[in-house]
Amino acid sequence: MAYYKQPSFNIGIEEEYQLIDPESRELLGFLSQSMSREQMLVRERRPDLDFAQRIGTDSIEVGTPVCEDVKSARAELVRIRSTLMELGQSSGFKVAAAGTHPFSHWASSSRDASPTRYRALLEDAQIISRRLLAFGMDIHIGVEDRDLAIDVMTGMRYLLPHILCLASSSPFWLGHNTGLKSYRAVLLDALPRTGIPGEFRSYHAYEEYVETLIRTNSIPGPGHIWWDIRPHHRFPTLEIRICDMMPNIEDVLAMTALVQAIVAWMVDLRQRNMTFRLYERILIAENKWRALRYGLAGKLIDFGIAQEVDVRDLIRELLERIEPIADRLGSRAEIEHIHTMLARGSSSDLQVKYWQEHGQDGKALVDYLIAETEKLA
Repeated sequence: MAYYKQPSFNIGIEEEYQLIDPESRELLGFLSQSMSREQMLVRERRPDLDFAQRIGTDSIEVGTPVCEDVKSARAELVRIRSTLMELGQSSGFKVAAAGTHPFSHWASSSRDASPTRYRALLEDAQIISRRLLAFGMDIHIGVEDRDLAIDVMTGMRYLLPHILCLASSSPFWLGHNTGLKSYRAVLLDALPRTGIPGEFRSYHAYEEYVETLIRTNSIPGPGHIWWDIRPHHRFPTLEIRICDMMPNIEDVLAMTALVQAIVAWMVDLRQRNMTFRLYERILIAENKWRALRYGLAGKLIDFGIAQEVDVRDLIRELLERIEPIADRLGSRAEIEHIHTMLARGSSSDLQVKYWQEHGQDGKALVDYLIAETEKLA
């Protein structure tokens, strides 16, 4: 077995927040043809926030600093959300967290003011990228050895649909209940170099793949690979990108703790000369479809026994396997919240329920998302 240095398993979280007009409940960026006033306020008044502009002017992306554990990540998320809400209160905007906006239309949003790093995507993918009105949460876990990161990525692909079932938060699109749990996944997967990655035997093999794409003018750089999980091109982390943006901070922390524990479990198996059984990408993609369509109410295929199994049962089995790891990482309390999510449903389930109980009113749903995002205790 190859020797791998023990990873740090430190945490970084990037979240994409929607900026909402309190009157219309539309995305505020739709009123601007350049960087929105609200984005400028965040950048100017709070330079301590790790702020990045996304495609268009409809939201902002804010990342935590490197966090030693999930408790530190909690403190940083509370700080970030509190800061954004304070700025909104004084400047006349609201902040909401969800994978899609319930009714805003992508064609009303300006993409012309997008940062330079996104302009190649806009030129290449055209209308596919312009309709990308979707908001996600990326979780970085410190895995400093690049070969080990590739090894973990390859094994962890199997569990990405399980993660999506819990982290779905985008059932609405252009004012319609799509019938899907994660419409954001549909939007992203229309882009090139997205979805479930293939299998790589080493980091060198991955680098050769990236270099081939750059040399053939397919991408300008490694940052233009947007798989659901990838070794980050600048940070010594494994980045999990499949999660929708979620309003409930406890859900965010639970998913972060779960992802961290899964990564640590995969490393633990490898260091004991074991590995998670590998499956073809096309099989995992079948489960991803089930996840984005049915979420926690559905079934995933257990390829080990070649049978479909209730998602909730599979996730409970996963929680049993990672429990000792969670204790070691000090994240048992956060992971325990997943049992609450299993009982009450995902954010998508809660959004659809609220929408149905309140007369299918999109504005009322936006108010609900704002209120959920503001709950920090």
